[in-house]
Amino acid sequence: MNQQEIIKQLEENHQDFIHYINTLSKDQFIFRKGEKWSAGQQLEHICRAVSPLNLAFSLPNFVLKMLFGKANRPSKSYEELVKKYQDKLQNGATATGRFVPPVIKTEQKERLCKKLSKTVDTLNQKIRNYTEQELDTFILPHPLLGKVTIREMLYFTIYHVEHHLGICKRDIS
Repeated sequence: MNQQEIIKQLEENHQDFIHYINTLSKDQFIFRKGEKWSAGQQLEHICRAVSPLNLAFSLPNFVLKMLFGKANRPSKSYEELVKKYQDKLQNGATATGRFVPPVIKTEQKERLCKKLSKTVDTLNQKIRNYTEQELDTFILPHPLLGKVTIREMLYFTIYHVEHHLGICKRDIS
């Protein structure tokens, strides 16, 4: 995917997720299937996962290079990145630390949906400041995937929200 395709997919996938969340009743929004997260917690988790990217994309390239280094390999394709993430999940990887959401109340739904939409809009504006080459040059740390290129982090973000939408649909139906 090129920069424009990434921006389009980030917008579409997150808007699909927000739209689905907004169709849920209050009971569906807070429903937990066993120990699984509620849809509200899924929403909070996605907010927590996307927000740090805006900070990373605000840093000058020399700071990214100083903090995390530069890629020593080409970026993986979208499909390769998704496979790597799915393999990690198959081997028991789960969210940890700041990415684990607290209990979310129905009163938080509207605010969190607006927050996610605004966060993705801001991220997409910042992505426009990067060249195709820069997306493949600079790296960021991912808690499960290790060091990934910026392009790979964006691929992950595109897939991640789709993955959690699928979980919401599975657990609520």
